[in-house]
Parts: sequence; C-alpha cells; structure tokens
Amino acid sequence: MPGRARRHGSSRIKIGCGLACAALPPGRTRGARTWVGDRSSCPQPATVPAAYARYRRVGSMVTLRTPAVPDDSSAAPPSLHQAGSPRSRRLHSLDGLRLLAALMVTAFHFCAFDNWSSHRWGVATAQVFPVFQPIASYGWLGVELFFLISGFVICMSCWGRSAAHFAVGRLIRLYPAYWFAVVFTATVMFCTRHGNSGFTTRRILINLTMLQQPLGVRNIDPTYWTLWAELRFYLLFALVTAVGLTHRRVLGFCAAWLLASAAAPYLGNALLTSLAMPSATPFFAGGILLYLMHRAGPTPAVCLLLAASWLLAQDQLHLLVPKAEVSVGNQLSWPVSLTVVTAFYLILMSLALKEPAFLDRRWLATAGSLTFPLYLLHEKPGWEAIRLIHPLMPPWALLAVLMATLLTISWLVHHYVEQPAARTLRKASGAYGRPRPRG
Repeated sequence: MPGRARRHGSSRIKIGCGLACAALPPGRTRGARTWVGDRSSCPQPATVPAAYARYRRVGSMVTLRTPAVPDDSSAAPPSLHQAGSPRSRRLHSLDGLRLLAALMVTAFHFCAFDNWSSHRWGVATAQVFPVFQPIASYGWLGVELFFLISGFVICMSCWGRSAAHFAVGRLIRLYPAYWFAVVFTATVMFCTRHGNSGFTTRRILINLTMLQQPLGVRNIDPTYWTLWAELRFYLLFALVTAVGLTHRRVLGFCAAWLLASAAAPYLGNALLTSLAMPSATPFFAGGILLYLMHRAGPTPAVCLLLAASWLLAQDQLHLLVPKAEVSVGNQLSWPVSLTVVTAFYLILMSLALKEPAFLDRRWLATAGSLTFPLYLLHEKPGWEAIRLIHPLMPPWALLAVLMATLLTISWLVHHYVEQPAARTLRKASGAYGRPRPRG
C-alpha cells in the first residue's frame, strides 16, 4: 500500500517504500511513536540518540519505540539558535553589507582622498570628480560598518566553540590573504618605483606577522591599521570564549568594554587605552549586541547597551570627522556622518530581527568573499595604477577598469589562495581546527 497512511496507536504512520515514519509534528505526540521499516532502512543503534534505544524485531521488520512526548501547549519554544532554525543559518545580507563597506572605503581612497604632496590624479580629486567627490568623502565610514559587522559575525561564529577553535579559525581566515597582499603590494611598489619602494626586508618580514603596529614598524599598506584593531578585539573576545559564551556573560563583557572605552581617555593609561580602543569599541560592541538581539530578541538589557554603544559612537565622531577632513582636504558634516552611522545601526538591527526574503541570496556569499582581498589589495596598488595610467584614460573609464581588475584579482585570491590554504591549514591544525560540539 505505497503512500497510504494508517493509524498506529495515537501516532499517524505513513507507509511507503518499505519505511514508516511518524508524521505528527514535534511536541504533539500523545503516545509512543513507532518507526517501522525493513532492517536495512532502520537506523542503527549507534546513530540513534539514547532516547531511541528500545527495538523490537518482528519477523523481517524492526520496530523502534520512542518515549511519549506530553501534549503540553505551555512548553517553552525551541531555542532560536537550534540547527535549522532561521536564527542559526547564514545571513547572506551581511555578505552584501561587507562588500558595500569595502566599496565605500575604495571610493574614499580613489575619489576623495587628497592628502598628497603630489596628486595621484595630477590634480585634486575634487576637480576630477566634482559631483562624486563630496559623496565619496564619507566613504571612510565604511570602516565603522566593518567593525559593526565584525562584532556580529565573531560573536555568532564563536557561540558553542572553544577558544582554541576560535583562534585557529581566525588565523586561517586572515593570514593567507594577508600574506599574499603584503607580498603583492611590495612587489607592485618595487616594480613601479624601479626598486625605490622604501620597503626594507625587515619591514616586509615584520608586516607578515600582522603585529607591525605594536612593534613600531610602519604598515606596508595604510589599510592594515584596522587589522590591529581586529586582533585586539579577537584577543579580548577569546577570553570570554574560553570561559564559555552565555547571554549573560556576553552582556557583561559588552558593558565592561563600553565602560572602559568611555573611561580610558580620562585615565591616561596607555595599556588600558590600547585594549579599550575608544574609537572602535562602540562599533564592535554594537555588533555583538545586535547578534544577541538576533539570537534572543530585543531584551531590555540588550537595547539599553545598544543605545549606550550608539551614544559612544556618535561621541567618537567628534574626533573621527576632523581626521577625515585632513584626508579629503575639505570640511565634512558631523550630522551627515552621524546619519550614516545611525543608518548602519538601523539596517543591521532590521536584519538581526528578520532578514527579508529578497536579501537571502546565495550569490551574496560570493560577493562577500571578495571583500577581504579587495580591502587589502586596493589602496597602494590602486594608487600606483592611477598615477601611471591617468594621463592615458578618462577618469571614469580608468576607475571602471581598475575596479574590475581589483575585483577579478580578489576573486582569484579567494579561490586560489584563501580556499586551498584554508583546507591545508585546517587539516594541519587537527582537532583545533574543528568546532567543539554544541550543547
């Protein structure tokens, strides 16, 4: 009787292709459920949870008895972070936002940055892009969007995992593309400057460690400054991960870190300021809190700390905007900067609470994979390309060709550097490269 359903006790059993399966929804089975099927299709004891330990063989059939589940409508709902739930799947929209942040920073450097003794476009960017330059001048805020997304993603990826797995995962994620970028940028500068790049062997080797800033060595590429901020964030969050992540502990960490970032400028302690990172912590902590909102909903404590994060972020803009003005050579608006940052918070909050179906697209994951290589590779090599080629092409045509080239190189780096290196390093890392069982 293929496909025909019949009642077995109080559970409905659908018989077809030699296998019968319980068809009632979880939590609504009043009596015992029975798995009936031929011996080859029945789950083996080693693969069945302890609750499914009772078997009864009848002829060529095997019956699997499971405990009855009470029909209690007041039972607590399943965790928001269960496997297969909407809260545990990848948010593809975050990949799209990461690419947007990288493009904002790229536009800032190519179309707005003007702090040069000799202009890369031959004249000021405001003359080359008179309409777009005022817009691109706010592209530096893409870094703040990066920090928000980083807080969200790092907290999400750490949940239920060991500190060792977190550390190995971060090393595998960052270093292969970074090593390539250091060598690529040094090579481009050496070739275009006819050996006068100013990069000594010592400087290149120390940059390969990603610890050049605490060691007092200049970055090969100016964009690398954000990596030291990320590494400090990872170090602090790894300490919480080592204890074990819970909602309450992560809330406590965010509260303490935000408090330290607010107090550090007034205490004059260099170590505290370095770890508290007043200019970056509001955004990292904001991302963490948005993940907690995604995981458990907008609880009062999360909302209160998220508001504190935003308040500290807007306060930091009073220091960040003047620095950006030096880079672009004209005045920037603090209200416009605050509007952009607030939009970042609101967009991430809406995605944390419910990602729209039209943004759940797998191709965004591919777009997001280009972000890190693009960010690492664009600045100095891009400026050299502009310096050498701008007399030969119209500005917008050069910009289009340059961006297409950088995105292509980023795709190649992801597929032929990051992915193979990640597979090799995960295999070499053994148990430390595998997640700790959740539970």
